[in-house]
Order: sequence, then C-alpha cells, then structure tokens
Amino acid sequence: MEATVHDEAVQQDETKAAVTGSSPCVGHASARQASELDDVARGASEGDPNNKPIVSSPSKSKAWRRGGAWQTGRFLLRKVATAGIAVVAVLVALVTWDQYNAGPWTRDGRVRVQVASVAPEISGKITELRIVDNQFVHKGDILYVIDPFDFDVALRTNNAVLQQRTADLSVKELQSERRRRLSDLASSTEEKQVYEGNALQAKAAVDSAQQQVRQAEINLRRTEVRSPVNGIVTNLLLREGDYAHQGATNVSIIDTDSYWVDGYFEETKLARLCVGDRAEAKLMGYPVPITGHIATVTRGVSVSNAAASTQGLPNVDPVYTWVRLAQRVPVRIAIDNVPPGVPLVSGLTATVTIRDGESGALLQRVRAELETSFLGLVGENPARPGCIPSPSSP
Repeated sequence: MEATVHDEAVQQDETKAAVTGSSPCVGHASARQASELDDVARGASEGDPNNKPIVSSPSKSKAWRRGGAWQTGRFLLRKVATAGIAVVAVLVALVTWDQYNAGPWTRDGRVRVQVASVAPEISGKITELRIVDNQFVHKGDILYVIDPFDFDVALRTNNAVLQQRTADLSVKELQSERRRRLSDLASSTEEKQVYEGNALQAKAAVDSAQQQVRQAEINLRRTEVRSPVNGIVTNLLLREGDYAHQGATNVSIIDTDSYWVDGYFEETKLARLCVGDRAEAKLMGYPVPITGHIATVTRGVSVSNAAASTQGLPNVDPVYTWVRLAQRVPVRIAIDNVPPGVPLVSGLTATVTIRDGESGALLQRVRAELETSFLGLVGENPARPGCIPSPSSP
C-alpha cells in the first residue's frame, strides 16, 4: 500500500517536472509556482480526456477581452454604415425622382427647319430644269426655266404700243400748245380746252403703256425661277416638259440657315427654364450633343375643351381627378454649334437638356442643382424671376 502511494507521488512529481521543465528534486520553488503546478496536474488528471494539460494565463484573458471589444466595435460600425448607406440611397432616390419629374430635360425634342415653297409667278411650259433632288443651291440660283416666247412677244408688243402712244402724245401736246397761243378771236376757249384735254389723255395712255412694258419685262424675267434661300432641294418631282401653273408649288427647298430644335417640355418643368439658358440636344445615334440656347417659349397651346360641339356648346372631355397629365409646351432652342459629323435633318428626335445660365465650377453647379432639387422636394417654388418675359413685355 505504501509503495503504491509512493509511486503515485513520484508520477505527480514527474508530471510537474514535465510541465514546468524543471527537475522534481528542486525544492526552492515558490508557493505560487507550486499552486500553478497543482492546477496543471489536476487538469491533466481530471479535465482533459486526452490527458493533456490545460494552461490558463492572465495574458490570454486580456487578449479575449480585447477581441470582444473589437468585435463589438465592428458590429456597431456595420450598423452605422448600413444606416448611412440607407439614408444616402433614400436621398439619391428622392433627388433622382425630383429630377425626373421636374428637372429641365425632355426626351421629346425635334429638329425643325423652315422650308421654302417655290411656286412660279407665271404659267408656262418648263423648257429647262437645272436642279436635281437633294442638290444644294444658293440664293438666286436658277431652278428651272419656263418657255419665254410668249412673254418676249408680249414685251415687244407693249414696246410698240408705247412708241405709238408716245408719238400721239407729242402731236397732241403741240396742237394744244398752238391753240393756247392763239387769241380768243382765232380760237375759242372751248377749243383750247378740248385740245388740252386730248393732250392729257395722250399722256395718260403713255403712262399706261409704260407700266405694261414694265410688267412684260418682269414677266419675262420670271421665266427664270430662282431659289429664294440657301438650301437643299428636297422631294423633287418636277421634270422638263411639265406645265408650271402660276401660284402652284412645284419645288421645295430646305433653308439650311434656319435650323432650330423644339423641346416639348412638361409644364411642371417650365419653372426651371430661362430664356438664354444653355441647352444641349443629343440626337439618337450620335454621342456628341448639339449646343444652343433657349430663344423663346411658346405662349399658347391648343385646348381641346375650347372646341364647340353640338348647338355651339362647349365639348369638355371627362378626366380622372386624381390623374392629370402635364401639358407639353414647345420651347425653341437656337443652335449655336453643330459638332462635326452630326447631320441636321428636320424631324430627327433629340433629348434636350437645359443648363442654367451660371458658368461656375463643377462643384458650384452641382451644389446649385441639389439646392434646386431639394427646394422642389419641400414644395418651394424653384423658379428664377424674370426668365420668361411677360406677355405685356415688348
């Protein structure tokens, strides 16, 4: 029995020696070290099923506490970041929605142009056609020629009539002058008045003949139909041999000096438009926009309810009170610059974006845009006074 107890004590000493790395014979170990060795020994014999010692130290406890604090900080940081991202997302959504509804832009834009409708001022057969379809012509270029024979004959005839009436006027003026110099005994007052009247009638006939000559000359010049503008001939269906009727359009020319862009803006966006503001019109298929400025704003659009119906009564369309579609108002954009390679074709669609008149730095423009957006969100009027002239303004 004593031998067994002794063996167990020796085994415990060996275990302590293995843990502490010291000899079992060392007798001057401190009480603290002995206590730690006892704890380790108990852990080796009771706590660990694999018979491995469990070591517990103050440094590991501090490390665990630091790790817990770090995890708590990370958790709070994630919560704050999530809340911040949510707030920013809501603000961005609100600003985007405000820009979409009230921002000064529209996808409903059209390239417009003036078209000169050429019609002859006289009638006649076309003997010469000097243009082809889609040809560029300058102002004053001859488009086609009408047979001038009849008009040349009329001019010659009127010249002959003018010469005849001029000679008659000369004779009657001489007769009147001779009668005026005679005494009352040689020629009566009545006779003098008759000859004087004949001279006046002859003079009137000469004036009439002169006007007819001028008309004949103009008609002869009108046989050469000329372009009134610089532009491009379009949709030409005319050919030599056709008969040109006076006042009937037979040639259309696109005036290349008159291009502009019409932006059809919703009425909710007019408050942010200002005459003179810079505008950009981006055509479909071309990344570089056309630049210009707001020239005018249309001051009236058609109202369907104003049309009279049966018995002259107003024809009012029924609408849903909670659904109101914003009316679109045409805004004319004067073109300042067309990028190279971008063709101007009347009828092309464009996305029109209006920039305010301020030309500050990018951050200033962004700040002004955000302020305007938030004013619109809170219900305040973002309009700039004096931008659109009043109807009473000259």
